[in-house]
Amino acid sequence: MTDSTEGTEPTDPTEEQTKRDLAARRGAETAVYQPAEDSALLASAVEKRGRGRLLEVGTGSGWVASRAARDVPEVSAVVASDLSPHACRAARERAVAGGVDGATVDEADADAAPAGAPPLFDVVRADLVEPFDDDAFDTVAFNPPYLPTDPENEWDDWMERALSGGQSGRELIDPFLGTVGRVLAPGGVALLLVSSLTGYDAVLDRVRECGFEHEVVVEESYPFETLSVLALTREAEA
Repeated sequence: MTDSTEGTEPTDPTEEQTKRDLAARRGAETAVYQPAEDSALLASAVEKRGRGRLLEVGTGSGWVASRAARDVPEVSAVVASDLSPHACRAARERAVAGGVDGATVDEADADAAPAGAPPLFDVVRADLVEPFDDDAFDTVAFNPPYLPTDPENEWDDWMERALSGGQSGRELIDPFLGTVGRVLAPGGVALLLVSSLTGYDAVLDRVRECGFEHEVVVEESYPFETLSVLALTREAEA
């Protein structure tokens, strides 16, 4: 997607194995990232802070977008975007089905859309927020690819792009923070999922550099990482 010039210190073999195990546990054998614990955490943050016109960047299967469209009354419209054509296809199928995907359906998705109903949300193939108008969204949500990956060990396929955050884990976080403010309407909020694997303090430094205030909306700890969703607002509006 976007190049990064940042490097990180070497990691020990145990940490590398942990990252490989984490990637495998998240369905690295598929072409589209499927809902996992980070997806559920972002959905929870959207339930708490989502409102108005919402953009989900890097939607994957469209699971979070469908939750926002169906379950958050304060959200009036949802656009889901992804660079992967496979993800866009899966998200469109979910949108047309009213939030249901046969491969990932759970009890919460039991009620499919009636035949002929309009799609639950719109899907756009996009690189981060590049094609969208200024001030277009009240909420932007992003669960970025964040697994730190040695370039020599990258898989060079669409699932690798869905998982890998480059050497630093912040290869897409940094440009997202540098551009998301353009598409946020006045008073808007960006909801960014951050993993402890990416260097939490480094992300916060970038947040401040880009002129945002932040607060933690939700946070969970797991055996391999701690996940947080930050609500980012412009400093003058915080």
